[in-house]
Amino acid sequence: METAALIVVLVIALALFFDFTNGFHDTANAMATPIATGALKPKVAVLLAAGLNLIGAFLSTEVSKTISHGIIQEDRIQPVAFLPIIFAGLIGAITWNMLTWLLGLPSSSSHALFGGLIGATIVGASAAAIDFGVVLSRVVLPALIAPFTAGVIAFVVTKVAYAVTRRYDGRPDGRDGFRFGQIFTSSLVALAHGTNDAQKTMGVITLALIMAGWQSSAQADPQLWVVLACAITIALGTYTGGWRIIRTLGKGLTDVKPAQGFSAETSTASTILASSFFGFALSTTQVASGSVIGSGLGRRGSTVRWRTVGRIAVGWVLTLPAAGGVGALAALLVVWLGTWGILIDAVLAVGIVAAIFVRSRRNAVSAHNAMSEVADSGLAVNVTENPPPTRRQSRLAREQERRRAEAAARRAADAHSKAQARARADQKRADEAKRAAE
Repeated sequence: METAALIVVLVIALALFFDFTNGFHDTANAMATPIATGALKPKVAVLLAAGLNLIGAFLSTEVSKTISHGIIQEDRIQPVAFLPIIFAGLIGAITWNMLTWLLGLPSSSSHALFGGLIGATIVGASAAAIDFGVVLSRVVLPALIAPFTAGVIAFVVTKVAYAVTRRYDGRPDGRDGFRFGQIFTSSLVALAHGTNDAQKTMGVITLALIMAGWQSSAQADPQLWVVLACAITIALGTYTGGWRIIRTLGKGLTDVKPAQGFSAETSTASTILASSFFGFALSTTQVASGSVIGSGLGRRGSTVRWRTVGRIAVGWVLTLPAAGGVGALAALLVVWLGTWGILIDAVLAVGIVAAIFVRSRRNAVSAHNAMSEVADSGLAVNVTENPPPTRRQSRLAREQERRRAEAAARRAADAHSKAQARARADQKRADEAKRAAE
């Protein structure tokens, strides 16, 4: 029992560390576009996101229930023996999270967690212990549908935003009002992030407590101290700031104008909040990226860097199997070596995290240089100075050209008529002079 208690403590500590990495990994989801457009300063944006992540963690527990009472079939496992498997799954998730953070790749912390748990469970228990129906309906399908849906919504909202304010088409800075709107929409994204991502760590800790017999399986909601711990940890992680990923998502994906940022954040927030209500464990990163791409396509003259999109998509595809593979290896050590396997996993995890952190210091990214490319280019505006005309503008231009042609034709006709009149008058005077002479 003492061993089980120690493992539970390790699982809680590791889960909270994952929650912390989730916070700094996903800071960019809410704050990349307002920083890119100049709506918020980097440190102010991150502080705002941290506070709203903290509040959002208290608004819903549906996603937590998906993890603690959804993907694992508790009647197919031995509860106490499953605790080291949860530990191994968290190691897989954290390792992948740290690696993608080092590379500045906005992969999904959510899918890293699910991949780690699924891989470890398959090796440490059996594939039968996974409820693949729940995994498909609440993890895989939302992962495929949500980014596309968010992109479509952002595309439409961007089109509408520019259609409503088309009178500013000739004034590139005439839509600065959207900068103030971005403060609200980015705050809504940070709040939504708290309602979805913080719940995942709550679900893991609740699952560990149930396996150890410290919480009844009939109690689906996480305990209050679990909610508090996860909310505070993800807020601290968010305040630390994922500057590498902010630079990739805010600048590398597309050149964001204020109206585009407003549209992308509106789409991201609405998609995540709706999914949290239904208990879908979404990837906030994927939804935010899909929204940014959609808003980029909705702006005339904007340039979407499809090579960067492809690199991010590879990260999406690899996250589940990669984290699952690491989780499976960690679980394999537990199965082979028992308690020694747990210790070896812990030592390896600390070593890997420390090595990645030390490596990251060689090319540190902070609040001072996270958006350096944006600052140099002037509030991240890198769109065509004279974007192609809209259909309405083309129609108006054709109408104006037709009117100018008609006016020119009338002037030519008038000049011709006057010339003919003068000719007739001259002829008449000549005839009269001739008759007078006769």
